Amino acid sequence: MSLNIKIQIGNTSLRAELFDTQCAGQVIDKLPIEAVPHEWGEEFYFEIPVSAQLDQTATTKVQVGDIGFWPPGNALAIFFGPTPMSKDSNPVPAGAVNLVGKILGDAAMLKREKGAGKIIIAKEGA
Repeated sequence: MSLNIKIQIGNTSLRAELFDTQCAGQVIDKLPIEAVPHEWGEEFYFEIPVSAQLDQTATTKVQVGDIGFWPPGNALAIFFGPTPMSKDSNPVPAGAVNLVGKILGDAAMLKREKGAGKIIIAKEGA
């Protein structure tokens, strides 16, 4: 069963869902998460207190709005546009990520929050 969450960064608040996978379940168990995001092109990523290996969802083919978990950095990644490895408008992660969720709505709104000092991921309604 998926779980609706909210992502708050700067002046932007977005709804998203976390999927029904073991890795996403580990993320859900750690909510709420507050972190200082790093940027890699149009991707926010930040370390979270989750340790997982690549799973059946692992891929390097992501889309704008996808939320992935990158095992080498124990990092959650939110893709909202091209990254330095992109050849077109689609994001390309630095390495395979487990797909753990998706933004519901316009992920491109995150572009206006580049340079934000804090991101909060919480269960919707919390």
